[in-house]
Amino acid sequence: MCCHYPACPSADSPDREASHVIAAHPDQGWSLLCNGVVLFEDTGLLLPDGTVVAPHRSPVAA
Repeated sequence: MCCHYPACPSADSPDREASHVIAAHPDQGWSLLCNGVVLFEDTGLLLPDGTVVAPHRSPVAA
C-alpha cells in the first residue's frame, strides 16, 4: 500500500504509527495511515486485519 521511499513501517511493525497519514478526519477523531492502520485521536488503533489495539497514552507525571 505504501509508495514512500523508504517504505513506511508495516501494520504489524512496532513503529506502525510512524507511517504517513493519507486521509485525516480530525473532526471525526481518526486518520488513515498508508499502511492501512486507522489511528484514533485517543491513540487507539484499528489494524487492517480487524484487530483493535487499545489506547496507549503515556502515564502522566504527578
